Amino acid sequence: MNTRQWATVFCTIILIASVSDANTESLSPLESLKGPINRIIDVLNDPAYKAPGDKEAQREKIWEIAHPIFDFLELSKRAIGKPWTRFSSTEQDRFTNVFSEFLGNTYIDKLQGEYNNETIAFEKELVKGNVALVRTTLRRPGAEIPIDYRMKKIKGAWKVYDIIVENGVSLIKNYRVQFSSILQSETPDQLIQRLEQKLNAQAAGTSQVN
Repeated sequence: MNTRQWATVFCTIILIASVSDANTESLSPLESLKGPINRIIDVLNDPAYKAPGDKEAQREKIWEIAHPIFDFLELSKRAIGKPWTRFSSTEQDRFTNVFSEFLGNTYIDKLQGEYNNETIAFEKELVKGNVALVRTTLRRPGAEIPIDYRMKKIKGAWKVYDIIVENGVSLIKNYRVQFSSILQSETPDQLIQRLEQKLNAQAAGTSQVN
């Protein structure tokens, strides 16, 4: 899946907002995604952010609302796969922090530029213990894209740790292929440095690791 396709997926992810821990404890996985979505849509449609100079403030607001819905530690661990055990605890923390920022910086700007009143139909949820799958459909003019969210219950709240789009393409598997290739010849620290360099080069507009 190319950058633009994953941008579409991540745009959908970012349309998910968080609520306070007190409220999320009683919500089902589907409700955890569906309920707060209007907060982000309101920010996207807010005239106060229409001027080019206000885009950075809008981006920060979107990330502030959306960030808590993800379990970035679980996402990072699964994106690395088996080599995760090669990371020291410090490197695991560094990677999780850098990777979460990398994802946000890569895709939020695309969301701001490409959002066009898409809607999301929440189909159903499948729950087994502390893990769940929420099936949704992204609807835009001329296209319907099935998107599934894998979630895990953390401290009473449901968090997203993977997204599957269309023909079973997984966000974490997509990155795992790239990271595994790099880690065959480089150290965890070198991989982290690559991501840090990408953050510094955000203006280049690429989400590729290598």
